[in-house]
Amino acid sequence: MSVHKISYGGWPNCYLLTNGELEAIATTDVGPRVIRLGFRGEENIFREFHDQLGKTGGDEWRIYGGHRLWHAPEHPVRTYFPDNGPVQVEELDGGIKLTQGVEATTGIQKEMELYVDSGANRIKVVHRIWNKNLWAIELAPWAISVMAQGGMAIVPQEPYVPHPQALLPARPMALWPYTDMSDPRWRWGAKYVTLKQDPNAKTSQKAGFGNTMGWVAYYKNGLLFVKRFEYKEGCLYPDFGSTVELFTNSEMLEVETLGPLSGIEPGGFVEHVEYWSLYKDVELEDTDESIEDNVKARIIESSRAAF
Repeated sequence: MSVHKISYGGWPNCYLLTNGELEAIATTDVGPRVIRLGFRGEENIFREFHDQLGKTGGDEWRIYGGHRLWHAPEHPVRTYFPDNGPVQVEELDGGIKLTQGVEATTGIQKEMELYVDSGANRIKVVHRIWNKNLWAIELAPWAISVMAQGGMAIVPQEPYVPHPQALLPARPMALWPYTDMSDPRWRWGAKYVTLKQDPNAKTSQKAGFGNTMGWVAYYKNGLLFVKRFEYKEGCLYPDFGSTVELFTNSEMLEVETLGPLSGIEPGGFVEHVEYWSLYKDVELEDTDESIEDNVKARIIESSRAAF
C-alpha cells in the first residue's frame, strides 16, 4: 500500500492511496472528502461535478462530488456548513487522517481516516465528529457517497419470516414528502429494494431504511461498490430509525449510511465506520434472482475477511 501527494481535478494538494490495483484520492484543499474511487486507469465510481473541481474558499456550500461526512438530522443551515477550506493531513500506518478546522457556526470538527487493504480491494473509512463547543450536542454521523450517473443502488430487505411466526414489524422505512413510490426508478422486490439513477429524471426521490443487514451497494457498468457498516441494536437512529438512505435526482445518486443519534459532551466525539469493497466484471440485472446470484456471495466474502 502506498500514499502519494498528487494534483487532481485542479486541486494541487490531494493524496492518492493505492494497493496497486484499487485507488482512492482524497482532497486536502477542501474537505474532508474522497473525490475518487476506482481501479487504476478506469472510471470513477463516484460522481464528480466538474464545474466545481479545483474551487476553494467562499461561503457557498458546494457538493463537489465524491464521499463526504455530514451529521443528521438534516438542517438547512447547520448541516450545510461549507467545507471549502483546507484540512490537515497526517500519514498513518497504511493510511491517512484528514482533519477539518472547527466549523465556526456549529462548533463541530470532522475527521476522516482512510486505510487501504494491501491484500484485497477494500478500504476502511473512519468518520469522526468532535464537539468543540462548551455544551453538549446531539447528532448522528452521516456518511454520504455521491455515486456516478447511470447506476443502481441496492438495499437488502430484512429476512422473510412467515405469519404467524412473525407478529412484530421488521422493515421500518421513511419516505420524504417528495417520494413517489410509483416512480419507475424504484423496484420494491421481495428481498431487495433498488433505485436507479436517471440523468433525464425531472424529480428527486428519497427513502430511508432501518437496515440491520449492515450493507448497501451501487452497481454501474460492471462495477459493484459495497458499503458495510455496523448496526447497533437498541440504539435510536434518526429519520424514523434509518440506518441507510438513498437520494437521487438527475445529477447523481447518494448512497448514505447513518450512525445512531448520540449525545456528545464538550471535547468528546462519535465515530462511524464504513468498509468499502469494489468489484469489477460483475454481471447484474435488476432482479432479486440476479442480485442473489451475483451480489450476495460477495457480501458474505467481504464481511468474513479481516481488514
